[in-house]
Amino acid sequence: MNLVLLPVERSLALGEQVYERLRALLRSGLIAAGQPLQEVQLAERLGVSRTPVREAMTRLAGEGLLASDGRSFTVPTLTRGDVDDIYEIRFLVEPAAIRGVAALTTDRAVRAPLDAALAAAVAAHAAGDAEGFREAHRRFRAAWLALVPNRRLVRVVEQYADHLQHIRALTLGEARVRAIVLRGHRRIAAALAAGDGEAAAEAMRANLAEAKRAFVAATGLAEQARRTRAPARRSAGRAAR
Repeated sequence: MNLVLLPVERSLALGEQVYERLRALLRSGLIAAGQPLQEVQLAERLGVSRTPVREAMTRLAGEGLLASDGRSFTVPTLTRGDVDDIYEIRFLVEPAAIRGVAALTTDRAVRAPLDAALAAAVAAHAAGDAEGFREAHRRFRAAWLALVPNRRLVRVVEQYADHLQHIRALTLGEARVRAIVLRGHRRIAAALAAGDGEAAAEAMRANLAEAKRAFVAATGLAEQARRTRAPARRSAGRAAR
């Protein structure tokens, strides 16, 4: 496992620092589903003892971002049911979160980080720069989330988006997917510039629907679901006869 992790700064909040570093590592998409995380190796790279690393991984497992069998931790492999559950929550919370932001974003200065991120995404897509686009996408999300006054709501949004982070790195590598995401960003930005909360919420719902389709296609879960349904239909047909 060749990972870049800088030692944490020692302070009273050491455990929180370790947690945030590991969460950022999971967000990077560099760890594949099912890949084990080595507690000793992570502790050495972070320059801390094993205790805060294990505590942080236990916390991440409690949030569903890691899976534990009692002895080791891995990035969980998501089933189609998991994806449906996660997106059900995202459809509930993300449109609601962005709806409240629209009252603030008619102010050009407030909207500046969003506009800058959108411009960076446009430039990266035109250049075929997948990594630049991923970073612009991250900045765009961070910019509107920074304006949400309910920080508990932000935490929920981030948690359930993080469940899918290791696949997002894969899907945004495709120009077709980047074009869809960029179209969604433009719709969201236009609604926020107009101060139209309902339009922003609807644009977010449409964006999430497209993201879910891309995720399911990239992971092969759509084909998996079809193979699962086919025997069930045959069994139901035989029972009916």
